[in-house]
Amino acid sequence: MRKSALLSGILYLILGALFTYFAVQSVRDHGGWGFFSYILVILATFDIGTGIRLISFHCFIKRAARKKQER
Repeated sequence: MRKSALLSGILYLILGALFTYFAVQSVRDHGGWGFFSYILVILATFDIGTGIRLISFHCFIKRAARKKQER
């Protein structure tokens, strides 16, 4: 079964938000930025970027399919 780009994009955005939450909690609990906090922020950045890219790819595919049907 194939996953759609929209579903994958939403999952990546949720993971990015989760990593961001964990990074904020880590900074709050330890009183500063440590190695683990930076790793969580980097993972969140990659996940949010990938999620946005997949959702825009889904919109591009849908738009191209609509144009093809109009012809």
